[in-house]
Amino acid sequence: MKLISAIIKPHKLDDVRVALSDIGIHGMTVSEVKGFGRQKGHTELYRGAEYVVEFLPKVKLEIAVDDDQVEPVAEAIETSAKTGKIGDGKIFVSELLGVTRIRTGESGSEAL
Repeated sequence: MKLISAIIKPHKLDDVRVALSDIGIHGMTVSEVKGFGRQKGHTELYRGAEYVVEFLPKVKLEIAVDDDQVEPVAEAIETSAKTGKIGDGKIFVSELLGVTRIRTGESGSEAL
């Protein structure tokens, strides 16, 4: 099992959700986060004063999948979240050692 974490632009969340639903992924955790990468924020003008916004709003998705679903899920996220502009985000894949569904006590792949 793997845990896929993706950082994407907030306005692409619905596109990603639809793309994942189309390939049979119906569960994910979504968090609003802030961060920066190579773009290192940007400057904004507010009431005549210029200031630097260093941490930009992003959305973090976490999706637990079986090993055979990693490539289709990562590809669906990449194609649906891509704008071609800086700050599109990143996809991380980590080993998932275990999972348990609290309600039923199921563990492993059955709990996904």
